[in-house]
Amino acid sequence: MIRRIRLRVIFLIGGILTLFFVILIGRLYWVQVVKADFWLSNAESYWSASEQLTAKRGEITDRNGNVLAMDGRSYTVAVSPKQLDKLGITDKVITKLADLLGMTEGDMRKIATAKNDKNEFYAQREVRPKGWKIDSTVGDKISAFKQELEDDTRSVDVGVYLLNETKRYYPKNTLAAQLLGYVDKEGKAQYGLESFLDSSLRGEDGYRKYQKDGNRIQLDGGQVDYKASRDGKNVTLTIDSEIQNYVEQAIQKAYDKYTPKSITAIAVDPNTMEILGLANLPSADPNVYWTQDPSGFYNHAVRSLYEPGSTFKIVTLAGAVQEGIFDPEAKYMSGSIRVGTDTIKDIKRGGWGEISYLEGLKRSSNVAFVHLGYEGLGEEKLRSYITNFGFGAKTGVELPGELVGSIRFHYPIEVATATFGQGVSVTPIQQVAAVSAVANGGKLMKPQIIKQIEDPVTGEVEVRKPTMVRQVISEETSRKVGEYLEQVVSDKDIGTGKNAYIEGYRVAGKTGTAQKWDNTLNGGKGGYSSDKYVVSFIGFAPVGNPKILVYVVIDEPNDKYVGGGTAAAPVFKEIVQQSLRRLGVKPQLTAEQLAQLKAEADGADKKPPTATVPDLVGQPPATADSKLKSLELTSETVGSGKEVLQQIPRAGSVVPLSQRIYLITENRDQLTVPDLKGLSLRDAMEVSTLFGMRTVTEGEGYVVSQSIEKKNGIRILKLVLEPEDPNSSEDSSDDSSGDGEQKDSSSEPQD
Repeated sequence: MIRRIRLRVIFLIGGILTLFFVILIGRLYWVQVVKADFWLSNAESYWSASEQLTAKRGEITDRNGNVLAMDGRSYTVAVSPKQLDKLGITDKVITKLADLLGMTEGDMRKIATAKNDKNEFYAQREVRPKGWKIDSTVGDKISAFKQELEDDTRSVDVGVYLLNETKRYYPKNTLAAQLLGYVDKEGKAQYGLESFLDSSLRGEDGYRKYQKDGNRIQLDGGQVDYKASRDGKNVTLTIDSEIQNYVEQAIQKAYDKYTPKSITAIAVDPNTMEILGLANLPSADPNVYWTQDPSGFYNHAVRSLYEPGSTFKIVTLAGAVQEGIFDPEAKYMSGSIRVGTDTIKDIKRGGWGEISYLEGLKRSSNVAFVHLGYEGLGEEKLRSYITNFGFGAKTGVELPGELVGSIRFHYPIEVATATFGQGVSVTPIQQVAAVSAVANGGKLMKPQIIKQIEDPVTGEVEVRKPTMVRQVISEETSRKVGEYLEQVVSDKDIGTGKNAYIEGYRVAGKTGTAQKWDNTLNGGKGGYSSDKYVVSFIGFAPVGNPKILVYVVIDEPNDKYVGGGTAAAPVFKEIVQQSLRRLGVKPQLTAEQLAQLKAEADGADKKPPTATVPDLVGQPPATADSKLKSLELTSETVGSGKEVLQQIPRAGSVVPLSQRIYLITENRDQLTVPDLKGLSLRDAMEVSTLFGMRTVTEGEGYVVSQSIEKKNGIRILKLVLEPEDPNSSEDSSDDSSGDGEQKDSSSEPQD
């Protein structure tokens, strides 16, 4: 009996074991054969790790290597509602982070107390958008707060985290904002060169996939799949940050004074059409783009169309000179001229009587240019010159959104008004390219904003060279037109551009004042507005060897009586004066000034009022001073050195006897600014350049006072100048607009 029971137990146990192994084998078969692919993929997923290798976006720099756009370190703030609740510091964290990130405590509380569908606190939540990709300055403050929490709670995990990120950073803030555009926090390029060159700048992300153990450590001999990231290309622009700054400061003053709809200025090297500076107002800061008005990133230089007004007369003048039609001494009757059934009037009611064509240019006479362009050149040739100068086609500048513009030649009156810039729509960059051709010897050049693109991976550098489109006028015509336009600026009696005159430099230019077309007038038929204008000035210097050309466009200034000569020419002058010094172009005595000195000498009892400065470099100050006294010149020794290291003015200069000669005896960083009273602007600028100081001037003539001010930690030398004869007065015969351009709604709408 007992034996039978024992056998039954053995059979039962054996059966159970057999069944267990059958089930186990079946399960193994199911897992390893039937579901092999499923479990293999899950195992690979568990034992595999993947990392994204983020490419660095290329830098954008100016022509001198100053960084304008770069990838910078940033942080994203995250919190653990679960950990904050566990440590009992939720309220403290909410209050502090809300303050540091500039958000409401209510919004911060929603993130710091967030729960999932199971009503459990989340393990981690990012603080967006305020805590997303924050600057390191704010990140450092949060890091300090985090350390404070760790000290108070004695916990290494206080539920506040700073996640390392990269974001686009613009070190110079608003500088060149419309040129650059920005990259948003999601990595999308918006506006400007960031958008236009995105494919080159952004590079290509890589990855690394590998097998890991339970501690996420890479397994030796495990499979690795790797693709290296490829950093974006670095772009060097043609702009000069200093000249860009001059442009932006100058237009800001005009913007504050006239509160226009917009203001645009472009500075270029007319020989190459390299853009040295380009700015618009209103502007914006790409570092905080989400707080800015998008209009601040709009680039009017290529994306807005304007009627150019009298600045367009330069094209008509160039064509007339090239065809031998323009005789500066020939006479015509100013005032008005009939074209079919229409009458075109001059800028002054009744005109100036019979005057020469050169005087007509200086006074910006519409009638003169109807004679030259409509009657002289004729429709076919006029249109040909307008087209050859690049109007009606894109310039090809590498900036997004460039417009084309148009010229209306349907009726005779439209041909006539086009000669002085009415009925023509152009972009500022087209106007700059056209006038640069007049300045540089007749070559129409493609505008250039990119100097080179460098691949940091291969080291390959793609250099962009100046590109000539076509020869539009001869070098001789270019020279003549430059000299005629110089008189528009240098004639202080009737020249409409006289406010652009810069002592010591030969400046050529032309004003423009154009009434704006308003579609709401005349019962919806449209017409030219009587109180909305676009005023402008375009010019270059020095004439004969131009180094810079600047165009300034002010759209709808708040004073309808100001013209291009009053509002835009002073902006041009400020930009050009500072830029010429930046470019190392020293002022020179003009032929007129030398003739004046000679005339004064002839009338002063044959006693020469001038002297030639000897070479004093290397001599002891006392010896140099003695030599100067023998020539009836006075000197001032700057520094306490034992010999003259530099002299101002330089040896060989012809100077008035009243001129003080500066003897520099120490290096720049050891010097203090001497008394500059009595110096001409030319020599005062040379002294300030020696000291490496930024200089601003007020007035013309000779220095009567000086002061040193500090702005943003930078020393600025301010010079006030007055003419040599304080009783001299300047007679002005132009109208209230300041540039002699039409502001009478009953007359022709623009000059």
